Amino acid sequence: MAASLLDHFDLSRDGVEALLGETLHGADDGELFLEYRESESLVFDNGRLKSGSFNTGQGFGLRAVAGEAVGYAHAGDLSEAALRRAADAVRAVTTGYSGRYSEPPQGTNQKLYGEENPIPAPSFEAKVRLLQEIDAYLRGKDEAVRQVSATLGATWQTVEILRADGQLVKDVRPLVRINVSVVAGRGDRQETGSYGAGGRLGFGEFFAADSWRKIADEALRQALVNLEAVPAPAGNFDIVLGAGWPGVMLHEAVGHGLEGDFNRKKTSAFAGLMGQQVAAKGVTVVDDGTIAERRGSLTIDDEGMPTNHTVLIEDGKLVGYMQDRQNARLMGMRPTGNGRRESYAHVPMPRMTNTFMLNGDKTPAEIIASVKDGIYAVSFGGGQVDITSGKFVFGCTEAYRIRDGKVQEPLKGAMLIGNGPDAMHRVSMIGNDMALDTGIGMCGKNGQGVPVGVGQPHLRMDQITVGGTQA
Repeated sequence: MAASLLDHFDLSRDGVEALLGETLHGADDGELFLEYRESESLVFDNGRLKSGSFNTGQGFGLRAVAGEAVGYAHAGDLSEAALRRAADAVRAVTTGYSGRYSEPPQGTNQKLYGEENPIPAPSFEAKVRLLQEIDAYLRGKDEAVRQVSATLGATWQTVEILRADGQLVKDVRPLVRINVSVVAGRGDRQETGSYGAGGRLGFGEFFAADSWRKIADEALRQALVNLEAVPAPAGNFDIVLGAGWPGVMLHEAVGHGLEGDFNRKKTSAFAGLMGQQVAAKGVTVVDDGTIAERRGSLTIDDEGMPTNHTVLIEDGKLVGYMQDRQNARLMGMRPTGNGRRESYAHVPMPRMTNTFMLNGDKTPAEIIASVKDGIYAVSFGGGQVDITSGKFVFGCTEAYRIRDGKVQEPLKGAMLIGNGPDAMHRVSMIGNDMALDTGIGMCGKNGQGVPVGVGQPHLRMDQITVGGTQA
């Protein structure tokens, strides 16, 4: 690769800047976003390498912002001709409009991850050997194991963002992930367990035996627990949520509702509630894209803004939204570095980075002991949320019954049903063991997927509806 993606154009940098300045004349904001990406994925399933892929891609996205309107064009061809065609299309949004071009993002000297490409090392052969080793390890560990699926994935992304005022910022983003899924069975019954980890770093630490065995053991443990699970009851129960990954419920049921675009358009259940009590006292929720090497972290967002530690809910009161540049300007607020896009083919929008609840003062043991008859939700799978109403449904992949303050039999088929804002008022105890997930989160919005992080301490939520399968 050349030193800059701009070098791929037939035009000089001065020529690109001149064309960009002409295109964005009269616009409120906009930029030329350039991307180069390498991706690799290996899937080992049922004792053999099922698939192995490697691909590269590059392209640009050109955006002009005029009030609430956005003109956007993209191409995988880094040529002068493609850029001029994009400019002709994008320029239409500023016809008859006269705006003032926004101030550029502040610079940052912070770097949250290394720039080394994680794909070349370890080698393809070494990665296949690791997947084989994981498969053999799990099959030799318990005779109940019937199927093992293990995957390794990595991307290396370089982005450059050029503005009409001449500011150019660059970010190089590594990302890796390892996942293990186990099917265990006895007789006619089969159950699944899965676990994974990752982050903005290389594969090195995951190739250490202690690391990948921990991931494999956890997937197997969950599968064996689910083999013993009994049908979950239905009704209203006090719920204890585990630390870490169960924060995905907070991400979906609350986090999306605190993104700027939904609130500007008043389609969020939290719209118009700034400064009001939207959760129980003691509940503090933040979005933090500045945590080193985390999956959801970014040195700069996809508009060139440095990411931030943004407090959203403080002691139960709504105090902030996650903002990109356009929505922040239209709402008279400051951008928070949450403008994200899946790739050069997509427009940026307000998105979460690492979203989590801060610690309280209770121990997990105290929280569990306080529940007479309830459900302990340790891990979640899929869920659905309606942003406008706040209603959610989440399926538990690992859950237990609590009786008289003690964790009892595992449950199968437990679904938590409720309303995000209402559920936040039902938080009655907050643990002191806040943990982030292990680096597996992926968030979808308007057809775009981006990597994210979630987290929370143990929580008690009073009288949440549980959809169960018990007859």
